[in-house]
Amino acid sequence: MIRLLAAFLLCAFTAAGQRAPLSKGLEHFYNLEYDEAIAEFRRQIAATPDQPSAYNHLAMAILYREMYRTGALETELVSGGNPFLRRPKMNPAPEDEKEFFAAIQRSMSLSQARLEKNSRDVQALYTLGVAHGLRANYNFLVRKAYMDSLRDATAARRLHNKVTDLDPTNYDARLVQGVHEYVVGSLPWHIRMLGFLVGFRGDKERGIRILEEVAQKGRLNDVDAEVLLCAIYRRERSAAKAVPLLQDLIRRFPRNHLLRFELAQMYSDLGDKGAALAVLEEMEKLRAAGAPGYATLPLEKILFARGVIQFWYNDLDQAIENLKRVTARAELLDLNTESFAWLRLGQAYDLAGKRSLALQAYRTLQQRAPGSDAANQARPFLRTPYERRPSS
Repeated sequence: MIRLLAAFLLCAFTAAGQRAPLSKGLEHFYNLEYDEAIAEFRRQIAATPDQPSAYNHLAMAILYREMYRTGALETELVSGGNPFLRRPKMNPAPEDEKEFFAAIQRSMSLSQARLEKNSRDVQALYTLGVAHGLRANYNFLVRKAYMDSLRDATAARRLHNKVTDLDPTNYDARLVQGVHEYVVGSLPWHIRMLGFLVGFRGDKERGIRILEEVAQKGRLNDVDAEVLLCAIYRRERSAAKAVPLLQDLIRRFPRNHLLRFELAQMYSDLGDKGAALAVLEEMEKLRAAGAPGYATLPLEKILFARGVIQFWYNDLDQAIENLKRVTARAELLDLNTESFAWLRLGQAYDLAGKRSLALQAYRTLQQRAPGSDAANQARPFLRTPYERRPSS
């Protein structure tokens, strides 16, 4: 369950920009244009080298670029378990890791220097909390240091509590509080007994209410609050609440194709197969038209999403056809997407009574991505054919 924490942290500490207008760097960031965002943030640092927020933005973009490259930003489209994010192994380039930690350290040093002069400096408390949150993300995703991640998350909560104590109208700092309330409220009792969690009981419903307030009233973190609420609503089986949030995010960040994939999944969760497939059809049209954010999107990503929805709706012939097209050009995809395409193809074959083809798919998966989440899920089906279960 401790993994649940970092799933939220990935979105919760992005140090977002003001709603209107966003900086160029943040416009690029929320539209998945990470190289361009990093270039803008480097320029911002060169222009204002004493601003902690600039270094937080740079570290954020470096981490998210790696997550995007590995497919870790995509929410669960392929199993019934509804984890928030896939977590394939991440191996950032040494120079990226070095730049990430240099940016975090510089942000912390600048924030702490300001706090030494004035312990009630709200902005310094805020940026220091963001830096702790970003380091928590990295410790979880890359270093797999889960307790270190939780400690940093708790430090961020304490710092942002101070912000709201000093300025009760600062709704942006409440984002961390809402995340922490929800996540700690979801942790088992023995984790909550850890020393650095003393005093934080956690309350899931309160956490949701706080995040809803940030989404409505936040000046800096409204985007992140909306993204987080989409994940929470899905986990709480309230996908209908996520649809208008996703529609708003798509309007604001039209080049972010991941948002449309998520909208399709929400419709699928709601039992509206037609609406789900219509979203994917619109994405295919945008791609064919060369629309920004879609022109270079591999068609196989859309086919994968379509095949998975068809799989869950038991349209097995169509699902198999689409998943076969995906696996035939797997070199165009991140390993995470490829591995789940092989898993769902094998399961679809099993459901269709084509056992030999199912075994071939499972064995290919074991060869292509041994030790992956998909490969681990597939291992029992090498012995016994997959059967549909409500929670599988």
